[in-house]
Amino acid sequence: MISASNLKTIAASFLMLMIVACATHLNLEAQVTGATISGTVADTTGRLIANARIVVTNTATSISRSVTTNADGFYTMPNLLPGSYEVNFSAAGFKTEVRKEIALTVGQAATLDLTMQVGGAIETVLVQTEPPDVELTTSHIGAVVNATTVRELPLNGRSWTDLAALQPGVDTIHTQPDFSAGTDRGNRGFGQQLTISGARPQQNNYRLDGVSVNDYANGSPGSVLGGSLGVDAIQEFSVLTSNYSAEYGKTSGGVVNAITRSGTNQIHGSAYEFLRNSALDARNFFDAGTIPPFKRNQFGGSLGGPIFKSKTFFFADYEGIRQSKGITSKTFVPSENARNGLLCSDPANAQNPCTPTQIAVDPSAAAYFTFYHLPNGGILDNGDTGIYNFAGQQIVNENFFTTRIDHTFSEHDTLFGTYLFDRTPYSSPDGTNNVLYLTKTSRQILAMEETHSFSSSLVNSVRLGWNHEAVNNNQNSTAINPDATKTELGSFPGRAAAQVLISGLTDFTGGVGGSPTYYYHWNTGQLYDDAFLATGKHAIRFGVAVERLMLNQVADTDPNGIWNFGSLSDFC
Repeated sequence: MISASNLKTIAASFLMLMIVACATHLNLEAQVTGATISGTVADTTGRLIANARIVVTNTATSISRSVTTNADGFYTMPNLLPGSYEVNFSAAGFKTEVRKEIALTVGQAATLDLTMQVGGAIETVLVQTEPPDVELTTSHIGAVVNATTVRELPLNGRSWTDLAALQPGVDTIHTQPDFSAGTDRGNRGFGQQLTISGARPQQNNYRLDGVSVNDYANGSPGSVLGGSLGVDAIQEFSVLTSNYSAEYGKTSGGVVNAITRSGTNQIHGSAYEFLRNSALDARNFFDAGTIPPFKRNQFGGSLGGPIFKSKTFFFADYEGIRQSKGITSKTFVPSENARNGLLCSDPANAQNPCTPTQIAVDPSAAAYFTFYHLPNGGILDNGDTGIYNFAGQQIVNENFFTTRIDHTFSEHDTLFGTYLFDRTPYSSPDGTNNVLYLTKTSRQILAMEETHSFSSSLVNSVRLGWNHEAVNNNQNSTAINPDATKTELGSFPGRAAAQVLISGLTDFTGGVGGSPTYYYHWNTGQLYDDAFLATGKHAIRFGVAVERLMLNQVADTDPNGIWNFGSLSDFC
């Protein structure tokens, strides 16, 4: 005959099996970014202590959470904000034990076991310590970039994702086109190109406050400048390179797991400006004459503190970039003789100078010579081709803003929300200095999470996320050369000049509206529910992650047409 207590044990075991089975069948994932403290409490003889009370207090906000050990002396406190903590242990018949300066990092699973001494509750044992460096409850390989490193290490451009390259197994890819390379880079996304454990940049998962923030190309988040601002808004982040647990899905590469900075009981803030200009730069190898003008102002500030002390906190960060950068471009254009129809019959032989041959230049071809500037850097040995150097100005005006609100309803119920906005228009001339191109990236990210403790053994977190990105890449905006707007030079009615590709000359990418233009509108709605259950000496994590991915892409490829010629003589 089965007793009532045995029946309860069987029922509880069956429920646990059902939970694990469901989690396995549905491929559920728990993805909170907070840290976890867990461990056992025993007396000096090794006997486990039940109903011991553990109070965990964030020293910066004075917010506390409490839990009691179960019948097996086990406790767990999940989803704690990274920071410094004080942990207080108390039990009837034992001295109160206090552990100070417990530093918890993003996603950390810290083990803190305790042996309590017999004595009165008014007696306190104070120990300053920290959890062991080796995590005993996880098997992933990774490292944490802490708050000090994030905010104090010098960064050219102040992109926090650059710091991921400090970790073993992570490197920056330098063979990808840079942000000025038009559609080639835009098709890969504009964020930092990182390889983690040898994986491609599009195989990584980037998470901010538990929300996936990958861009439309499944790459790193970032603006057209190639990075992600907000160094002062990032508390810290971890880089998981391999062997991470099932809670991190959606990737076959690495995981970059960041958390934003929150306010504390003390008002704190910062203000800064960084200046770079051509007066401080050395001459580029290709610069002819004076150094092209370059000026960058990167400025901003942050402010955080309490709205209601020890209850509601805020943090806000703004960062702006105003940049005008001259880039020397070397182009190959027809020589003056070639424009007049005097072409060499043997352009490849420099030791035997060619004898120019007069040909009749087709009027349609002659009309396109307006898009090739006269040489200002000399004539090549073939006589048909000259060099035209110009300094094209790349103009960038980026505005980045992040804000976070944290609120504690009670010891058992907390809520936070994060909003990020980033808008970056960028303009530069085309390769022949005829048309001004415009690329604009715009991002908005929203994350909200509510954590509720139902009991000492069950904690649940519900999180909502929204990731929006709009990109207009390589849009033809303004004519530098007025002839770039003439429809009478077009190959189709109502269109401007077509693209002309001539072997040996720099490609003319067409008049206004002639180059490939891509529009990306990327939205992801995300819902997460993460549960933490302690039973016996075990802590079980299970949950569900639902994400809807929506990408609208419009490609306006070569709308003015393309003409290809094997040589300048074929064109003429």
